[in-house]
Amino acid sequence: MKINRLLVVMSLALISHHQLQADFHDHIGLQLWSLRATALTKGLPASLDFAKKWGVVELEGALVTPNMTAEQVRAALDARGLKMPSAHVQYAELTKDLAPMVRAAKALGVSYVICPWIPHQGAFTPEQIQQAAKDFNHAGEVFRAAGLKFGYHPHGYELIPTATAGETLLDDLIRATNPETVCYQMDVFWIYHGGGDPVKLLNKYSNRWVSLHVKDIRRAAPYGQPTGHAPDTDNVAVGAGQINWPAVIGTAQKIGVGYYFIEDETPAPLENVPASLAYLRQLKF
Repeated sequence: MKINRLLVVMSLALISHHQLQADFHDHIGLQLWSLRATALTKGLPASLDFAKKWGVVELEGALVTPNMTAEQVRAALDARGLKMPSAHVQYAELTKDLAPMVRAAKALGVSYVICPWIPHQGAFTPEQIQQAAKDFNHAGEVFRAAGLKFGYHPHGYELIPTATAGETLLDDLIRATNPETVCYQMDVFWIYHGGGDPVKLLNKYSNRWVSLHVKDIRRAAPYGQPTGHAPDTDNVAVGAGQINWPAVIGTAQKIGVGYYFIEDETPAPLENVPASLAYLRQLKF
């Protein structure tokens, strides 16, 4: 009996990290920006009520919520059985004392603090990459010391080609940031819109991606434009657009991505979020 148990333990040890990854269906979440109009008119609690109604448990929000403290947001989450494993913080906050952001993250129960945008005018530049990398590495160290993980969410404007064949400014940024302290969140819409291949990038930096923003692009919409801007009408419910979701999510799951947040930027999120959820919940590989 002891030998059999030992063999079982040894066999489990030989199973690869990827094979042990949780099913992505268990981590289909919602970026609360999807319900920005609801939050603006009715407040954050109304957005949380929609999430609960749709059967979503894992949410991504912001470290700073207008008219609510982090403790109040946490109480509203707890009252509905919801969790916020990830939250966004604006770049300007990263250049200040990070202690308030750390306290907010702790109060919210957040594990991942993500910066969603690097302020810039016109085309993104190598100089801006260098400064962002410096700021991100500093923030990463501070958040790691507090038991948190810091990351960046590319928006496609980083996909401007560099002098190195096949490389972009995003490659430069990823390499310039410490893999021990800075992770990345892939917004599939913006990577595709900017001219990137989500599957190739997931595989290329398989140890850096921790979550996805799951959103689709209209089938006739232009892409290959590293601007970080597109009309909201170019966004459609997940599964109704150009993205090959079985390939993207299958790859993300294989490399160990932990969270899959729907971010709906369509003009009709109350109709399209449920449609996206229905598509993802039935998705098989």
